[in-house]
Amino acid sequence: MKRKEKAMGLDMYAMISSERFDKEVDFKPQEGREIHYWRKHPNLHGWMEALYFDKGGEAQSFNCVALALNEDDLDRLEADIKAGNLPPTQGFFFGASDGSESEDDLSFITKARDAIKEGFTVYYDSWW
Repeated sequence: MKRKEKAMGLDMYAMISSERFDKEVDFKPQEGREIHYWRKHPNLHGWMEALYFDKGGEAQSFNCVALALNEDDLDRLEADIKAGNLPPTQGFFFGASDGSESEDDLSFITKARDAIKEGFTVYYDSWW
């Protein structure tokens, strides 16, 4: 996946692929298409990071690593967004989540569910 050149900061991507992976973390996609993008939404990134390690992720840093998202993950994420339970997360050049992102986050979940129904693998990736 070619990354977009931007100013320093947290860039976050939801991607889809027709590839199937042996595991839900630490895989190397050969192709992917962006379905959603966030810039400096650290609380969502912190939620994804926790999920990554819950699924057995082994990277030293949750940066430039793929995390597959399934229906159960999306259900859990939706519930946490609606309840305001994304974990406060900080990092160098991460910016700050202010709560106004919820509608956009829920829009991503709708797109991700549609992609899964169409047979795609949905995964999260980031670069900071």
